Amino acid sequence: MNRLWKEFSKGLWKELPPFKLVLGLCPVLAVTNTANNGLGMGMAVIAVLTLSNFVVSLLRKLIPPKVRIACFIAISATLVVAVELLMQAFSYPLYQQLGIFVPLIVVNCIILGRSEAFAYKNPPLLAVADGLGMGIGFTLSLTFLGSLREVLGAGTLFGVAVMGDWFVPLKIMVQAPGAFICLGVLLALMTYAENVQRKRKGLAAVQGATHDCGSCGGCANVAKSQ
Repeated sequence: MNRLWKEFSKGLWKELPPFKLVLGLCPVLAVTNTANNGLGMGMAVIAVLTLSNFVVSLLRKLIPPKVRIACFIAISATLVVAVELLMQAFSYPLYQQLGIFVPLIVVNCIILGRSEAFAYKNPPLLAVADGLGMGIGFTLSLTFLGSLREVLGAGTLFGVAVMGDWFVPLKIMVQAPGAFICLGVLLALMTYAENVQRKRKGLAAVQGATHDCGSCGGCANVAKSQ
């Protein structure tokens, strides 16, 4: 149980995909102009990531190492098509808002990264915990960023007005530059908060990125293949 909680909880903060691992930034920057879009994209990623991890883990002993990446893509593509059809059937307006970024979940580096770094090496229950935790962390990140941009850029939250008549919306926040501005500020604040915490513990400050590749293992795998 402790191992399950550890694998689940790491995606909620320690290895938070967009802000700690700095992964999956394409949808983070592209679809978070509203909180609703961020939440919708996050829910789709949760479904694909959790199920992809589960299937890859189940088949890990049957997938040949030399074609594992192609197999991972085939599995995630199948799941993305299923999610896409469900969104078209039950949430078509949201599907239209997200557009091309729903099918692009197939090549999202979080999906492939967790399949390669974790699901391919661990049993199904742990793989599901990892995928669910990473997916929820990703969803919370997108929803928070989308909420921040929507409030600042339109004065609304989930389409409901939350600012008074005095508020003048910053239109740039719901445009492409606003995504980079908000993400950069949030990354800076998180790095500052982590450095303050490390200083209290007597540790050296973080320089640059705030992660250690998220136990990816990619470099080690490349070295072994050479």
